Amino acid sequence: MRIKKNILLSAFTITFLSCVTYVMSQQVRSTEPKITQDTIKNNKTGLIITIDSVFTDNGLKLKPYKKNAHASYYADKFTGRKTADGSRFDNNKYTAAHKKLPFGTRIKVTNEANGKFVIVKITDRGPFVKTRELDLSKRAFMDITRSKGAGAMKVTIETIVE
Repeated sequence: MRIKKNILLSAFTITFLSCVTYVMSQQVRSTEPKITQDTIKNNKTGLIITIDSVFTDNGLKLKPYKKNAHASYYADKFTGRKTADGSRFDNNKYTAAHKKLPFGTRIKVTNEANGKFVIVKITDRGPFVKTRELDLSKRAFMDITRSKGAGAMKVTIETIVE
């Protein structure tokens, strides 16, 4: 009887440890971007003053711009028209319109709902709707959206520091 209990206990322990090991191996490890900061040391006081935060993510230097920004996409009727920077708009390129960012600025736009992101270039002004922060080309929008029928989403905008 005692041998059966030991065998049963050993089998239970091995099964339990196997399950725990499997579950732990399936957990996704977080790959948070590394934060580096530009700093200046004041020689008189010895204090370190933080100037600006810059994130490093897969070799890109990113500067946070805005969280919870409302983004939409250009209608097809704008394809071929001139943008504010003088180029022709193409809904198949990775471009965007923003009210204030300088033309040529590259930004990383991340969909907050699913974590997908694209890198786009600012080529136009807009959107001209008060609640919206960014108009993406249709291709960029569809690459990161959760629902292909959606017309807008909440995004995080980070500028790429050259």
